[in-house]
Amino acid sequence: MPADERFAVRRDRARASVPRPLAAAPVPSGVPLPDGLALRGRLATGARRPETPRGSGRGGSGSRTPRSGRGGGPRRAYERARRAWDRPLTAYYVILGSSLLITVLGLVMVYSASMIKALDISKPSTYFFGKQFLAAVIGGALMLLAARMPVKLHRALAYPILMVTVFLMVLVQVPGIGMSVNGNQNWLYLGGPFQLQPSEFGKLALILWGADLLARKQDKRLLTQWKHMLVPLVPVAFMLLGLIMLGGDMGTAIILTAILFGLLWLAGAPTRLFAGVLGAAAAIAFLLIRTSPNRMSRLACMGVSEPDPEGGCWQAAHGIYALASGGWFGSGLGASVEKWGQLPEPHTDFIFAITGEELGLAGTLSVLALFAALGYAGIRVAGRTEDPFVRFAAGGVTTWITAQAVINIGAVLGLLPIAGVPLPLFSYGGSALLPTMFAVGLMIAFAREDPAAKAALAMRKPGVRWKTMRRRVKKRPSGER
Repeated sequence: MPADERFAVRRDRARASVPRPLAAAPVPSGVPLPDGLALRGRLATGARRPETPRGSGRGGSGSRTPRSGRGGGPRRAYERARRAWDRPLTAYYVILGSSLLITVLGLVMVYSASMIKALDISKPSTYFFGKQFLAAVIGGALMLLAARMPVKLHRALAYPILMVTVFLMVLVQVPGIGMSVNGNQNWLYLGGPFQLQPSEFGKLALILWGADLLARKQDKRLLTQWKHMLVPLVPVAFMLLGLIMLGGDMGTAIILTAILFGLLWLAGAPTRLFAGVLGAAAAIAFLLIRTSPNRMSRLACMGVSEPDPEGGCWQAAHGIYALASGGWFGSGLGASVEKWGQLPEPHTDFIFAITGEELGLAGTLSVLALFAALGYAGIRVAGRTEDPFVRFAAGGVTTWITAQAVINIGAVLGLLPIAGVPLPLFSYGGSALLPTMFAVGLMIAFAREDPAAKAALAMRKPGVRWKTMRRRVKKRPSGER
């Protein structure tokens, strides 16, 4: 037999020795099979299962990819926190949450710190708290209104707010109309127990008007010239400062000066120009302090630990006493000793001292953390926008709130002179609370205007979420999905 024939015979014998699979039963066409029968049919026709690498199954010794949700230590926690902070809506929620928490905690502390003061003037213990609560409700409505207003409307309101504020500040100096409180002629009487301090609204007016002015000049590429950067921003700011100083309120004038420097810095003022304006402001401040015995006495109270025998530095020393007696967790709400007539104005300028006495170091650090979060979120909004008006306005509001908080807390700690400015969103005072809450609503509106934040908010709407998360499954002829 030839070799090729012998090879063919061996091949046929080898094929006959291999067992053949059972043939699948014929299936009528057009009838769908269940998944289990279809799988058996595929295996019956000889389809091979995909091979799995050895050791990769359950209980195998091969290498596994670690799950991202477990382990990792501090580095993984840091990465998660960084990714969470980089989300589009982080600044929006941080500004809203921190401002509301500061306001609510401020209401609690105003009630606790002002009870004895109210009883001392023959008023109910909730007298100051009721007025502050009413101002917080009105301020919340203003914050919601500002958060829902478009940026164009905010720019359109810049000039009307400035004109109304200047008119009210001039009206304060008219004899018989303006009121003097604690030696400052900066108040208007509204009837009943309500008063208004127009200089508090001057901060908001300067921010809106200055941001609109600088944004229009940047669009025309005029900010490269120093005269366009200074005029008319600096003259209008000096006019507001002059009207404030006519009433003797140097604390508000310091905050307004800080806002002016913040706007100039955001506009890219050169170092020489910035230093020149700063030097002129420092010289004017030195003359104003030097010529006033009251301001000189406040400057001399920095760092004191006990009042002098003649009664000077009484407020500064007792503010330190209140903080020192608080300990880690304080003496408890309502258990302050310094508010029983020892500490003047415990619910306004020195409410942070009462907070330290009743809530301790934990309470004061919580307040500081909330202000730090609010300031950092404002910087994020100003740094990520491409709209110059949003950048200038958000930077101005952040400068206003952080500078005022630093000055107030620094005075309570004895590190700065007592300037007589309230703690934003925290201290008692409706005139200070209303424009501040409107400014917070302004930053919330700016955070919502970010394109990524807009897309994220649109995805959270119920209709959009249903359309995007819904499973699109083609219906079968039988009506089943």
